[in-house]
Amino acid sequence: MRIIFMGTPGFAVPVLEALAEAGHDIVASYSQPPRPGGRRGRQLVASPVQQTAERLGIPVFTPISLRGPEEQAAFAAHGADVAVVAAYGLILPRAILDAPRLGCLNVHGSLLPRWRGAAPIQRAILAGDAVTGVGIMQMEAGLDTGPVRLEDSTPIGRKTTGELTDELAAMGARLMVRVLEDPARYPPRPQPEEGITYAAKIDKAETRLDFTKPAIELERQVRAFNPAPGAWFEHEGERIKILTAELVEASGEPGEVLDDRLTIAGAEGALRPVTVQRAGRGVSSAEDLLRGFAIPAGTRL
Repeated sequence: MRIIFMGTPGFAVPVLEALAEAGHDIVASYSQPPRPGGRRGRQLVASPVQQTAERLGIPVFTPISLRGPEEQAAFAAHGADVAVVAAYGLILPRAILDAPRLGCLNVHGSLLPRWRGAAPIQRAILAGDAVTGVGIMQMEAGLDTGPVRLEDSTPIGRKTTGELTDELAAMGARLMVRVLEDPARYPPRPQPEEGITYAAKIDKAETRLDFTKPAIELERQVRAFNPAPGAWFEHEGERIKILTAELVEASGEPGEVLDDRLTIAGAEGALRPVTVQRAGRGVSSAEDLLRGFAIPAGTRL
């Protein structure tokens, strides 16, 4: 098929690579414009999708918006059979949705209608969902409301957002290739009307650990915000990220450091950091952190 690919972050890269490997004619790749990168933000950095498309020799387009008639005419001029969308990051107007012969197919990282919206993987972890998955959705004007052609699931367990993102991206790539091999075999099925939830964008305030919550919720925060932006607490004016942690059967006042291993009491149970990161420094074990940054038992965080 003649395909327009639309995506921006690393989640979309396996899908693009799978389509290329399957022999499809990817006539254009759309991605969000390069953004400032590095600590000082001086140099513009192309998105993972743009970098991959350029490596594969696919023409790249990075419009700020697709609402203008010129952008829409240029999109339609590609003469695509279908547009494949994976975490593109821009709202697609009706003229874009209708331009390809088979419309636009989206790789969405949840089992719709649960977790429509921007952050389905993080929200599934934060909510304590046992299972999540990925679906190939026929896009329409509403927010992730379109019918689903094919989906698959996976248990969440103790996976982090980073681990689930990689797993669901690979799963979505396989499903998209299957759908495009024979679209008639996978007709769109309307989403159930019950069980709709929305995955709002992650607010920075959500990443701070509130030790008045049960430890099981704190551990979900740690996994949901790994690898980025990281769940954190503050001690002596310094922000400490907890990248991995384990649940411990212990109790104390919420926020109290219970021992010399940095076990921290929640409202119920306790959280023991395993890997951490001080501001402006590399990742280390909690044990190494405590050698140079004392947080003694009895401290209230």
